[in-house]
Amino acid sequence: MASLIRSQLRLALLVIAVLGVVVAALPALFTLVPGVREAAIGGVPLPWIVLGFLVYPLLLGLGWFYVRQAERTEHDFSDLVERD
Repeated sequence: MASLIRSQLRLALLVIAVLGVVVAALPALFTLVPGVREAAIGGVPLPWIVLGFLVYPLLLGLGWFYVRQAERTEHDFSDLVERD
């Protein structure tokens, strides 16, 4: 059981780290690169588009990845327990 919990924790920390790096990098990018901060698409500033629309598919993708990997880990663990 401890192995399953460690695997789930490792997976959760990986997903949180990826999300944290991406979300933390966006404000840094907007601050350090003035061209990106000042760009606009259809009159809407690029930072608003990125933060308002492009972050959500990333969240959905990470959520899908997490659930898929968690289910795979649980399945592998149950197979291991049933063999013994």
